[in-house]
Amino acid sequence: MKQQAQKVLRDMFDAALRVAQPERCLAPFLPAPVAGRTLVIGAGKASAAMARALEQSWQGEISGLVVTRYGYGVPCERIEIIEAAHPVPDQASEEAAKRILAAVEGLTEQDQVIVLISGGGSALLSLPAEGITLEDKQAINRALLSSGATISEMNTVRRHLSAIKGGRLAAACYPAKVYNLLISDVPGDNPVDVASGPTIADASTCADALEILRRYEIDIPAHIRQGLESGAYESVKPSDPRMARIETHFVATPQRSLEAAAEVAQAAGYTPLILGDSIEGEAKEVAKVMAGIARQVRKNGQPIKPPCVLLSGGETTVTVRGQGRGGRNVEFLLSLAIALQGDEGIAALAGDTDGVDGQEEIAGAIIYPDTLARAREKGIRPVDSLANNDGHGFFEALDDAVITGPTMTNVNDFRAILIDN
Repeated sequence: MKQQAQKVLRDMFDAALRVAQPERCLAPFLPAPVAGRTLVIGAGKASAAMARALEQSWQGEISGLVVTRYGYGVPCERIEIIEAAHPVPDQASEEAAKRILAAVEGLTEQDQVIVLISGGGSALLSLPAEGITLEDKQAINRALLSSGATISEMNTVRRHLSAIKGGRLAAACYPAKVYNLLISDVPGDNPVDVASGPTIADASTCADALEILRRYEIDIPAHIRQGLESGAYESVKPSDPRMARIETHFVATPQRSLEAAAEVAQAAGYTPLILGDSIEGEAKEVAKVMAGIARQVRKNGQPIKPPCVLLSGGETTVTVRGQGRGGRNVEFLLSLAIALQGDEGIAALAGDTDGVDGQEEIAGAIIYPDTLARAREKGIRPVDSLANNDGHGFFEALDDAVITGPTMTNVNDFRAILIDN
């Protein structure tokens, strides 16, 4: 089974990545040229590839700049590419945000702004609100990343500590037309959560951000707490008249990638079942639920008969308590392997579609029925690796890591559980 399982799992993952490539999905959503200027701005791990795809399809004059992750830049002729840090912002992130805000000054009703946004933009486009330092934002961001907070909760906080997110960039573009093209990496495809919604009106409040910080016991400086309590950091709301000339389109989503993987599975002789594109929760707990479903399939042929594949997407979380190298997808897989206890006929792949799981340049990994046995032969205790949040160390030792390099897209996590008779 092992060789066949590996091929089918990787083919499905590759199909999920391929359908979300900007060169394949962006062109149908481009607006028509206008009488005035067309300015291109953007942020995210896929933004440079989106800019290149736009240049290749656009008829007419364009200019602009986008910011992407270090190593994710691609050559463009008319759109400038800036690189900055992810997942924790750096000085380049702040400088990029300032330059993008400056670029949209002085626009008129005859102009349009095409905004290219994908996952990762929250860190890459980082401009602290007045009275907040970059160091403040870095510390809060690190605390959020290790707290177990959902991406929606993290982005609610980020929007209220920013001078550019939560609709503020769209407000700065007014009165020009704003045309958002998004690649979704968030559960539910809520546009305000993609890169913390720099050009999307925000209905959440400072009070919501404070509650999230309290819930996860994240300490913040007194002056930031005061700013949130007073409403000084409030984001731009849907009723704001500057939000009236905004149009938003998703050019790639997790669901479309799961559907592409399902087609590959069907062609390989496995009946696909998509369980959902917005599954959230603690990675190791989600894995236990998935293991239970997989075992029900194997034992009773419910809710689907093998050979089949269970597909899902979304964004799980990891509450970091150990000293390992983390990664929510490898944490999911390690917990799944422990729950399955070598059940014959079940293999699985989980990976982040941007090629980076946690802070490692590793997309994810694959488990097989012999995963636990091989680990023990090497003197590795799987339960200890899980307790130490060291999924990457575990799968590297077994040579089962999935490494893609920069994928130039990002439609969140991809999970496939392959079940044979």
